[in-house]
Amino acid sequence: MSAEFDEHAESYEETLESSLEVSGENRDYFAAGRMRFLSGLLERAGRKAGEVLDFGCGTGNGLPHAQERLGAERVTGADVSAASLEIARRRFPKTELCLNGELPAGAFDTVFCNGVIHHVPVDERKQVFAEIHRATKPGGWFALFENSKWNPATRYVMSRCAFDNNAVPISSREARRWMREAGFRVLGTRYLFVFPKALGMFRWMEPWLSPLPLGTQYVVWGVKG
Repeated sequence: MSAEFDEHAESYEETLESSLEVSGENRDYFAAGRMRFLSGLLERAGRKAGEVLDFGCGTGNGLPHAQERLGAERVTGADVSAASLEIARRRFPKTELCLNGELPAGAFDTVFCNGVIHHVPVDERKQVFAEIHRATKPGGWFALFENSKWNPATRYVMSRCAFDNNAVPISSREARRWMREAGFRVLGTRYLFVFPKALGMFRWMEPWLSPLPLGTQYVVWGVKG
């Protein structure tokens, strides 16, 4: 997987933006929306974000949104692709970045992961979830954002992405199982980003629709026991 994303690192931004055109939004809209949702979860639970890890940060799209929206003490990015991390380092020179496998144990209060697991070969997923669990503090939260396996708009967007050619989507049910097996207690599941920009007048309904499997992405979150 590292070689695949090293290959696409320089073109990643352009490819992603091109793929998202059908939604009428850019990558920042979705990155901000994910962090806004996570911030709301933490606030309702009476938790502070503390030390935050963006696991699978790629070229760093989510890093500034995590810092801005979560009010983190510090945001660290980790990825399997050294070439992607080098681009992230140029974009955000003050952010702590490291390769997967080099993360300190029990260091992070809040961990989130977006659009990563569907790129991980199925027989390697257990190891990835174990790594996330190891990096999370006892009592820390983990939020897994993934593309909805059954949403036709999501599947269309993924079909337009060169770096999604070998992706194996993961359902929310599968995500909950992997999280539990890794040692997390699952707290909830919600679906996000139901309406494209052309139907933006209906977006006020999305919080009410989030329990239903209508969104293009979902989030499963849990706590490390």
